Amino acid sequence: MFDTLSDRLSATFKNLRGKGRLSEADIDATAREIRIALLEADVALPVVRAFIANVKERARGVEVSQALNPAQQVVKIVNEELVAILGGETRRLRFAKTAPTVIMLAGLQGAGKTTLAGKLGLWLKGQGHSPLLVACDLQRPNAVNQLSVVAERAGVAVYAPEPGNGVGDPVQVAKDSIEFAKAKVHDIVIVDTAGRLGIDQELMQQAADIRDAVSPDEILFVVDAMIGQDAVNTAEAFRDGVGFDGVVLSKLDGDARGGAALSIAHVTGKQVMFASNGEKLEDFDAFHPDRMASRILDMGDLLTLIEQAEKTFSQEEAAKMASKLQSSKGGKDFTLDDFLAQMEQVRKMGSISKLLGMLPGMGQIKDQINNIDERDIDRTAAIIKSMTPKERAEPTLINGSRRARIAKGSGVEVSAVKSLVERFFEARKMMSKMAQGGGMPGMPGMPGMGGGPGRQKKQVKQAKGKRKSGNPMKRKAEEAAAAERREQAAAQGGAFGLPAQDDKNFELPDEFKKFM
Repeated sequence: MFDTLSDRLSATFKNLRGKGRLSEADIDATAREIRIALLEADVALPVVRAFIANVKERARGVEVSQALNPAQQVVKIVNEELVAILGGETRRLRFAKTAPTVIMLAGLQGAGKTTLAGKLGLWLKGQGHSPLLVACDLQRPNAVNQLSVVAERAGVAVYAPEPGNGVGDPVQVAKDSIEFAKAKVHDIVIVDTAGRLGIDQELMQQAADIRDAVSPDEILFVVDAMIGQDAVNTAEAFRDGVGFDGVVLSKLDGDARGGAALSIAHVTGKQVMFASNGEKLEDFDAFHPDRMASRILDMGDLLTLIEQAEKTFSQEEAAKMASKLQSSKGGKDFTLDDFLAQMEQVRKMGSISKLLGMLPGMGQIKDQINNIDERDIDRTAAIIKSMTPKERAEPTLINGSRRARIAKGSGVEVSAVKSLVERFFEARKMMSKMAQGGGMPGMPGMPGMGGGPGRQKKQVKQAKGKRKSGNPMKRKAEEAAAAERREQAAAQGGAFGLPAQDDKNFELPDEFKKFM
């Protein structure tokens, strides 16, 4: 959604690199490019004006003029101002002191409230709560059935006593749901209301009546992130008519320009609390302004990536894989079965293109990322599953005839099987080296930063003393001089520059003892 904005901002910052000092003209030109980028992204004009004014004021200040790298300081300022207009700190749900906590969803027709009710229910269930979805949208055809299906998929309870399709009293359903939740021990009630337009006074009044009937702890306004400026206008109308406490952005995975996400928190004064960015019920999470700003500026979102990995990978399995790679056999205990298990775990985290998009700098190759064929993992899995257990454990056994059989069983070319086995050996070698502290030179023991055992031995060998002279007389004189220096050092003091007899009594300062 923010690809166009990211591209424009990246190009703008690229022009600043290499400049030791920013002139007034540089700051004006940068501000102008950022203004154009935001307007093209459909950000509301008042938001753009406030944003540019803050950036220009700070860019002319001491933090940039006295910086060693002014371009990086400008990027830092833009990042902080983006975080500010996106709402600042992450806003968490307010829970009632006495259960149940009531959350009311409201918004435009077609904004995705019903699906989002299921996503929110699943998200809360994952945090140990027992949510109840309540069908108060009795206007839209099949809305009640849809909520029931979504609740079943999410594995949460639903309260739908009325058939809907224009039949039933939504206010009474909302009232009764609170008693039902207390009786069935549900600690959270999520009320799905009918979609409405800002000018529809009848439905707006119905939402106000539901609000008064259940006294919700949170009213969440669900807005389609793809509708641009109209999202801000509708949010203002709903804020004035019914009121809301927070915003939920749906359809963040769309190809619209995303101005609503950047505008709505600033214009309404209500923070974005959740974001829905896919069709699956799992594609939903709390909205973090700092992480969203980081994505827009192509700095990645490693925190979200780590959180998803922690949800998917078990500590026990990760430790087991690490021990195999660190084994004395050079990682040979790591088999194709392990490789397949790792791939399937990564697949559970979501699409490969989304995961790669969370890494810093991936905006430069986003075309390649978008063209990734997600079915490649399925093809790889099919090849591995077409092997015998012995072949998976010992891939060196796979010769020409075995490759032909595996290719036939998995429906691929023989070259694909050969390529997979070769890539597996390369990957295993690399992962084993990283697990044992290999990689780039200069940083022994750090994954990917060099210093494998072989390299250390080589460095020790090179660090041996000076070469001895080939001239016998000269070599004898050098040895005598070296012996004299050793005697003088012994007489003057020990290893720490203290008298030799005091070395035994030497005490490190207290602040250094914790490192020993």
